[in-house]
Amino acid sequence: MFFSCWIALSKRWKRQSSKTKQKATHSMDQARKIVGHMMENDAFSQWLGIRVVSNAHGQAVLKMIVRDEMTNGFHIAHGGISYALADSALAFAANGGGRQSLSIETSIHHLQAVRAGEELTATASLLNETHKTGLYQIDITNPEGARVAWFKGTVYRTSKEWNL
Repeated sequence: MFFSCWIALSKRWKRQSSKTKQKATHSMDQARKIVGHMMENDAFSQWLGIRVVSNAHGQAVLKMIVRDEMTNGFHIAHGGISYALADSALAFAANGGGRQSLSIETSIHHLQAVRAGEELTATASLLNETHKTGLYQIDITNPEGARVAWFKGTVYRTSKEWNL
């Protein structure tokens, strides 16, 4: 009796697992499509030279190289550069789930100077999500993997779905 119940349950779990994998794949495809559309229409992220490495609902990894014209009077990257990279990572991570989301609060802590020629990586992670808001952390690292900035962002999740 126990054995037959176990077999029935394991078959059920496999079916559910398969459905979950299909849904996850669909979600990843949807996220790629949404972020691709956003990036195509985002002249500023394009000017920054941002590349989307990966994205899914609640996650995004972006890279960019700091150029000379992005530096300030101290010959280091202007703080707005790392902020803009993090803000784009926030937008792509938050919108990848299919609901249009807009930032309502952000902050950044610059931890280390960044120089022209350095490649920055922004990694966005969802910390908490409710029906109406999402809280994200974005770590910005240099090529050595050292954290150069830490960004926190809260988004408002509208009721409008992305239809692409």
